[in-house]
Amino acid sequence: MEKNKWISVLLCFFLGGLGAHRFYEGKIGTGILWLLTFVLAGIGSLVDFIILLTKPNPYIVNK
Repeated sequence: MEKNKWISVLLCFFLGGLGAHRFYEGKIGTGILWLLTFVLAGIGSLVDFIILLTKPNPYIVNK
């Protein structure tokens, strides 16, 4: 499934601690994990943000 890189980047930047970018990508399980571990997800969101910046646009999501 193709996703727009910039939508995911913006979701990660503004709502990364809530896992919004994970839900957008269809990764519901990790989205819930990000949501339940808000403080720890900040670190994961930073890593995800950097990874998303290096992806091509559009990119394919592998579940």
